[in-house]
Amino acid sequence: MRGIARMVDEDVYCIDVLTQIAAVTKALQAVSIGLVEDHLGHCVVDAARRDPEEGAAKVREASDAIARLVRS
Repeated sequence: MRGIARMVDEDVYCIDVLTQIAAVTKALQAVSIGLVEDHLGHCVVDAARRDPEEGAAKVREASDAIARLVRS
């Protein structure tokens, strides 16, 4: 983010700034997907093994997080 802000401050060509923003956005999406996978594979599975209600709550939590990602 600081690099992009610096590009704007230095009046870098707009298309170059937009290209960098797209790259950062794609990288953040990849991190988000990895976090969701990890959460499902560990937190949700572990909670479901301990208690069905706790598992269902974790599924709802993950579903809400995925919905936020899709809307962004």
